[in-house]
Amino acid sequence: MPILHLKARPNGRRNQLEVLADGTITVRLNAPAQDGKANACLLEYLAGVFGVSKSSVTLLGGHTAPFKKVEVTGLTESEFAAVLTQFRVA
Repeated sequence: MPILHLKARPNGRRNQLEVLADGTITVRLNAPAQDGKANACLLEYLAGVFGVSKSSVTLLGGHTAPFKKVEVTGLTESEFAAVLTQFRVA
């Protein structure tokens, strides 16, 4: 099952996923980092990005930290990699 290691940045203007050349993943979220709102926004956004149900995206670690570990089920490794390739930035 694919696992994402990413940095979440709450309080953004919009939700946005970026994969840098070195493989670092950053997700900007338009939700505040309080009362679990940013985590809920992150899981919902990633479900939409990967085209899976919200229940297929699970926060494994980093509940109160900017660095998160997220599991995405329902995809093969190649499907997972193909989606991430679409979000690469120079």
